[in-house]
Amino acid sequence: MLFDNPTLFNVLLVQALAAALLLLALSGWRSGPATRWAQACMGANAIGWLLIEASANQPELARGLQTLAMVSFSASLSALWWALQLWLLRRRGRWLMAAAPVLLGLGYGIHFHDSVSFRLAWSQAWLGLQCLMLALSLTLPRPPQELRPDMSTPDPELQPSSTSLRWRALLLSAIVPIGLICLLRATLAAAGLQDARSLANLHLAGAANSLLGLTVHWSLTAGLLGLVLAWRGEAEAELARLAQTDSLTGLADARAFAARSIGLISMARRHQEPLALVLLDLDHLKAINASHGTEGGDRALALFGSCIQAQMRLGDLAGRIGPEEFGVLMARCDAQGPEALDARLRTALAQRAPAELGFELAYSGGWAKLRHGDRDIEDLKRRAETALYEAKRGGRAHLQAEPGLQD
Repeated sequence: MLFDNPTLFNVLLVQALAAALLLLALSGWRSGPATRWAQACMGANAIGWLLIEASANQPELARGLQTLAMVSFSASLSALWWALQLWLLRRRGRWLMAAAPVLLGLGYGIHFHDSVSFRLAWSQAWLGLQCLMLALSLTLPRPPQELRPDMSTPDPELQPSSTSLRWRALLLSAIVPIGLICLLRATLAAAGLQDARSLANLHLAGAANSLLGLTVHWSLTAGLLGLVLAWRGEAEAELARLAQTDSLTGLADARAFAARSIGLISMARRHQEPLALVLLDLDHLKAINASHGTEGGDRALALFGSCIQAQMRLGDLAGRIGPEEFGVLMARCDAQGPEALDARLRTALAQRAPAELGFELAYSGGWAKLRHGDRDIEDLKRRAETALYEAKRGGRAHLQAEPGLQD
């Protein structure tokens, strides 16, 4: 074991504790879910080293403490894998990573007194396998991006960047060596070459343990740097997202809506597919503010935005483009698309508004389709606004198509 070299072990113990505390201090308690998994990774690793220290000082409890230590080391790798799921999108193997700490602990604990070689081979093989899966997660290309309901163009936080490449390279440099060492030790143990009785003159076991200790030292250093960079990238992406999001509704703001519409319009033109812009305007918002206060008006706008996001199709783009005006850009949309959205939205409002607000909500809508001569979203928006004006002038609470739609 590594505690055969007290100096090296003490350095690793202090380093593991310092790395866990430093990551927590830098990223804080209120980090995103991926960073919280990274914090759990470093915390579980530090707990594993503390348990190893405790088992060395209390030999009568060695079986339980060393088993828990191995489970903690495995859990730290599983936690890192879950962090990568959020940073790099979904990867295969979630059930194996979830089961690894349990299976490792069972095999290690049951055979603790039966066979030193078996328990070492078993534990190191599982840790090596987990490291291999982490390495694959870091090197494989991202899977095809699944569009979020409120977005039609790639999410900036999911795009490759120099920061992403750096932290992935650092984590790879931390994981690959430790994985290789674990697999080497598992192979030696399975062949009976890690038994100290058969290595009294060759010192292979001591050399392997020392090599493992040095590798762990490097892995802790590179891993901490990689996780800090990943956390910084996550924080920067969240700030960029918030800068393009309407704080009240969570939808894209006017500037982000216009910017993201460029990709949808370009794609529609390239593939000669229909595209429609639907403008929606809450009716009588001033009266709602007068009767229920500005807080009631804000709640109405937030509920309306929530209903839009829930009823729009995957791949469409929704945004709050005015104080009380919302837009939905519908890709691959025929003439029935806006009508279907309108029907779903009115049904949702009729169900949710009285229950959540205490009063009913209505809206007027106008829509226009992309035409050959449209230069950008503004040309499309002008015709949709004309249709919206006609809907209001015609009694409100209904959806109106642009003039001359059948031309």
